Amino acid sequence: MTLARRALFLGGLFAAPGLAAMLIADGRPPSRPWVVAHRGASAYAPENTVPAFLLAAEQGATFVEFDIQRTTDGALVLLHDTTLERTTDVEEVFPDRGRRVQVKGEWRTQWSLADFTLAEVRRLDAGRWFDARFAGTRVPTFAETIAAVKGRTGLFIELKAPELYPGIEAEILAALKTAGLDRPWSDPKTPVLLQSFTVDSLRTLASLKTPLPIHLLFGPAEAARWTSEAGLAEARTFVTGLSPDKAVVAADPGLVARAHARDMPVTPYTFRASKAPGAVDVREEMRAALAGGIDGVITDNPDRVPR
Repeated sequence: MTLARRALFLGGLFAAPGLAAMLIADGRPPSRPWVVAHRGASAYAPENTVPAFLLAAEQGATFVEFDIQRTTDGALVLLHDTTLERTTDVEEVFPDRGRRVQVKGEWRTQWSLADFTLAEVRRLDAGRWFDARFAGTRVPTFAETIAAVKGRTGLFIELKAPELYPGIEAEILAALKTAGLDRPWSDPKTPVLLQSFTVDSLRTLASLKTPLPIHLLFGPAEAARWTSEAGLAEARTFVTGLSPDKAVVAADPGLVARAHARDMPVTPYTFRASKAPGAVDVREEMRAALAGGIDGVITDNPDRVPR
C-alpha cells in the first residue's frame, strides 16, 4: 500500500472527493468502532439539545449526531423535523402561526421552522415534551452546540432538508472554519463528519472542496442504487463513507467489505433499546453488527455500545 493510500485509509474518509491525493496531515481519526450518539443521548434526554450532547459525551460517545436547519432570518439551529410542534411548545407560544397542510391525505396544522426567526425560536421550550426535568431547555444554535461540546466529543453533522435552505452547505463550512474545525481531525477531541440523505447537497459539499469526511445516508428504498459496485463507484465521487439504515447492512453483509475496498467506512443507523415484547437486546444487536466489520454505530443509547 502506498503512503498516500495508507493515509487515506487511516483517515477514515480521508480527503474529500476531488482532493483524493491530499494527505491528511492534521491528525489521526478517532479509534474505531465509533460510538455516534443519535441526536445526542436521545434515549435519556431531549433530542438535539445541549443536555443530550453533554450526557452523550459523559457516556463516552465518539461523536454526537445532530440535524442542522435554518431559521427565516438565517440562523443555523438544531432540529430534526422541518416543523417545530413535535419537540417544542410552539403550539402554546404561537397558537396562531400554524399552517394547515395536507400530509398523506390527512389535514393537520404545522409550524414550520422556516417561518420563525431565531428570537422566536429561542422562546420555545425544547425539553418539557421529553420530561419535566428538562423544562426550559432551548433549541440550540450551531455555534452554541460547538461551544458546548468542543473538546468533549465530535460532531456528526446531518444536513436536514437542505433543499429548503439554499446555500446552507457553505454556511456550515464557514461556521466550522470559524471554530477551527474545518480540517480533518484537526482537533483530536472534536472530530467532524458531515452527512445527508440529499445527494445534491452532498455533491455541493464536494464541489466546495471541503477536506472533511462526508457520508451518504440512505435507507432500504435506495439500497439497490447505492450498494452495487456501480453505485459505490458513483457514491465515491462525492462522499467518503456510508451511513446506511442498519437493515440494509443486515440484508447485505457483503456491503461492508465492498465499501472498505473503496476506503469507505460504514456507520449504520439507528440502534435503539426497545421494551417491546420479544425485542432484541440493543447491546447484543450492536455487538453482532460490529462483529460484521462496520466502523461504528449510530445509536440512541451510547452507554449500551459494547466497548
